[in-house]
Amino acid sequence: MKMEQEPLAALYAKFKTSEAGLTNEEADRRLAEFGPNEPAHERRVGGFFQFARFFANPLVIILLIASAVSAGVGELINASIIAGMVLLSVALNVIQTYRSHRAVERLRAGIVLTATACRDGSWIETPRRDLVPGDIIRLSAGDLVPADARLIQAKDLHVQEAALTGESLPVEKEAEDSAQSPAETSNVVYLGTSVVSGNATALVVATGGSTAFGDIAARLVARPPETEFERGTRQFGFLIMKTVVFLVLFVFLVNAALRHDTFESLLFALALAVGLTPEFLPMIMTVTLGQGALRMAREKVIVKNLSAIQNFGSIDVLCSDKTGTLTSGEMVLDQHVDPFGNPQERVFYLAYLNSFYETGIKNPLDAAILRKKVNINPLDAAILLHDQPDIGGCQKLDEIPFDFERRRLSIVIETDGARLLITKGAPEGVLPICSTYELDGQESALDGVAGTKCKATYEALSRKGYRVLAVAYREVPVHEVYRKDEEKDLVLVGFLAFFDPPVTQAADILQALRRDGVEVKILTGDNELVARHICSAVGLDVSRILLGNQLDQITDSALGHVVEQTPVFARVSPAQKNRIIHALKRRAHVVGFLGDGINDAPSLHAADVGISVPTAVDVARDAADIILLEQDLGVLHRGIIEGRKAFSNVMKYLLMGTSSNFGNMFSMAGASLFLPFLPMLPTQILLNNFLYDLAQVTIPTDNVEPSLILKPHRWDIKLIREFMIFIGPISSIYDFLTFFALLWLFQASERLFHTGWFVESLATQTLVIFVIRTMENPFRSRPSLPLAMTTLLVVVVGAVLPFTPLATVLGFAPLPATYFVFLIGATGTYLMLVELAKRRLMRRLAV
Repeated sequence: MKMEQEPLAALYAKFKTSEAGLTNEEADRRLAEFGPNEPAHERRVGGFFQFARFFANPLVIILLIASAVSAGVGELINASIIAGMVLLSVALNVIQTYRSHRAVERLRAGIVLTATACRDGSWIETPRRDLVPGDIIRLSAGDLVPADARLIQAKDLHVQEAALTGESLPVEKEAEDSAQSPAETSNVVYLGTSVVSGNATALVVATGGSTAFGDIAARLVARPPETEFERGTRQFGFLIMKTVVFLVLFVFLVNAALRHDTFESLLFALALAVGLTPEFLPMIMTVTLGQGALRMAREKVIVKNLSAIQNFGSIDVLCSDKTGTLTSGEMVLDQHVDPFGNPQERVFYLAYLNSFYETGIKNPLDAAILRKKVNINPLDAAILLHDQPDIGGCQKLDEIPFDFERRRLSIVIETDGARLLITKGAPEGVLPICSTYELDGQESALDGVAGTKCKATYEALSRKGYRVLAVAYREVPVHEVYRKDEEKDLVLVGFLAFFDPPVTQAADILQALRRDGVEVKILTGDNELVARHICSAVGLDVSRILLGNQLDQITDSALGHVVEQTPVFARVSPAQKNRIIHALKRRAHVVGFLGDGINDAPSLHAADVGISVPTAVDVARDAADIILLEQDLGVLHRGIIEGRKAFSNVMKYLLMGTSSNFGNMFSMAGASLFLPFLPMLPTQILLNNFLYDLAQVTIPTDNVEPSLILKPHRWDIKLIREFMIFIGPISSIYDFLTFFALLWLFQASERLFHTGWFVESLATQTLVIFVIRTMENPFRSRPSLPLAMTTLLVVVVGAVLPFTPLATVLGFAPLPATYFVFLIGATGTYLMLVELAKRRLMRRLAV
């Protein structure tokens, strides 16, 4: 049985306490048993293990081996570059982990204050971290609730739970001995919420990590689920690792079997492995994503984690809380109608006076009414008894404050000698005390038929998602003090309808997101009617809404299909939001989550990319990967487009590296079977690979064609593997053609053979970027100027090296002029053949 359903007597017995509280001695004993009243800490592992776990990625392992091999054959510069790229990648992970620790520390720092507890029969101020289960605490207006507690006594208690539940209005609390249903928590207060008005005493039933707030903290310190970026990197790393292992073993064993020098064969095989590894991938990613982050910063978007940009571009499902993200988080008075639903100014005038003279809790509904003050004609505002006294003649006489049982508030004013009681509150609390209703200035009996019509009016407003208040009045006799029993035989004037308005342009941006392949789902703690109204207002499908209690009845195996088909989730808890996000990720969706409250922090942490807004609580901002500095969803859309551009440029590097590199390395492995010497020296392989990668450092500046940003992009290992298998062999064909030309046409020596193939290999695998960088006709899609310049410059450097003083050191020999004629023809036809193969491959993959 939950604590809100257990009788207080049972809870006293369970926690071995009473209304007199605990003794200091017993409190100290329990503090040692239960620990401090703080959210859960992450168990810190040793510094070495914390650092070492970042090297578990297979791609990182491959690159470290490549760095060691480069150093082993004397290529210290190449080895340093590879190691530097690895360290840069690890640094990104360290920053991400530090961010998680900082979010938790901020969470803890925000709640370490003091509380009023009853110890040894006296009320004392004690550090909140020292509270224990069984303590009796006292709450009053302005207090932060120090622990999860069951109310013992409460008077006019209202608690603001917006940051925890997403509910924008203060919640009424009462000290009922048991809740009416398991879903009700009106007799419980939670750590991290705040008391808006009233006072109470309560029994502490949970502290620290056992609280609802502590559960959120525990989720934040846990390692977040694998994101699309991390999953794609891992899968690509395994693909390269398997290819490298196979190629190295094959080349080494074949060369050893042919009685080539064993040590030289091993170095050659390891050099091939280095040639296959995309050692510049971390740098290419960092520069590409860094440029995207700078562009987004100019759009007032802060990117806290560079990999989030790439995840951003891959998002195909965006989950969002409603309050403060799709809506402004500020209540607005939208309608004031008579009992039958027709617009009526008089309703607003009376409600304004009630809110103006009220001295109790000023909730967002009162604030919305008072903001309309500028629209009131001062004379008309006092139209109370069908005459027009000056509003300055109104004088407040008394007030009957709001309470949970009545769910209404009344004020008594005097104007022109008449005393008037004006009541405002929940329709369920006002209609039963009304005997008549006013329509077009005439009063009529509120009989069964009229009562049904009045009820239908406010129910219709509620179904549209409005929060509804009823307004009524009556003349009252002269009394010194006015009490609750004066609230009878009232005249119902009408209803006020409030709503939390959508953010400007939200509907247009959501439509743009759908157009660009991003499905939006709403996950809100608000009720179904409010959710339906807001979602309908911003153009979302509301034909199917799933409630939190319905969600609990669905098994994990069935949930994946359900969440894919459901656009709106209402009355969902933080744990249920998490469950929805995990279900979507299990169905291979890349999930973004947009939220702003404490309750959203775990979901921000679990999503592939967490997005928050400037009005969010600190914990939500810390848990997010991206912060929108302006409440403009258009920024979010532009961020997704930037992510897709960054991803497209990274994919260009991957497709090039895995196709042309594989082709060249495969050619070297094949050539070693029949050549009496190694087809290229290990140092030449590494130099070739270094120059090739150097040509690609400007890929981040490349132009991205519009067709590549119209839909989400994913790490497509199948596409990479297909490029490797189908495009790579084309490079091998031309390599073998070059072997034939060098051996039979040019009668090349070993040194000349190494030189000729070095130049041809560098030219073909470098210039192919102009074909692979676009899925369209390469003559219609222009590369950026920096990319074109670096690519051509590297080819020129490769062709000139054999004629420089470095040629002897590198093992090169000058090439005959006729060889360059052959090279131009071979390279041109190679690029045309790759273009034809690319088009056919893309058509096949599109089927």
